[in-house]
Amino acid sequence: MANLLCYSRNRATSVEQIDDATLVSTCRLQDSLTDAEVSLSIRLPELEIIDARGRFTRSNRSACMGVESALAKIVGVRIGAGMKKIIRGLVSEETECMEVAVLVEECCHAVILAFTKDMLTLVPEELALEKDFFANMVKENIRLYNSCAAFAPGSPIVEGIDPP
Repeated sequence: MANLLCYSRNRATSVEQIDDATLVSTCRLQDSLTDAEVSLSIRLPELEIIDARGRFTRSNRSACMGVESALAKIVGVRIGAGMKKIIRGLVSEETECMEVAVLVEECCHAVILAFTKDMLTLVPEELALEKDFFANMVKENIRLYNSCAAFAPGSPIVEGIDPP
């Protein structure tokens, strides 16, 4: 009988408001090969990372077992346009474990989405008005630009908006 490969993956991200000036975003990844968690403390309103902690308790890559120094490098980074390139650059200076950068990015995207959820209740029901609504939302908060597929370059929603 042939050997069958079994693989499963779960990733969950949450954002919690600790006080008027602090958010904590946590991303947890569990799959057949990996068990990891990254938690970022974010200062409002600047959206600056003021603390980063995390651990890989299981990984098939030895580089992922010591990511504390890589996480320390991202303290001071602001969530917004260009953060993906900055995070990947800083993390790669310390470790070959790019999974930690992905978890950090997920935490950052969750913070951005946490600010947009209240706006989604205001979306007009008419399809013709919906595009303009979202385009104006991105113009008013340019940090949303390229934060998800809907606001990515080439999307009709961000057509005509100059990236930062």
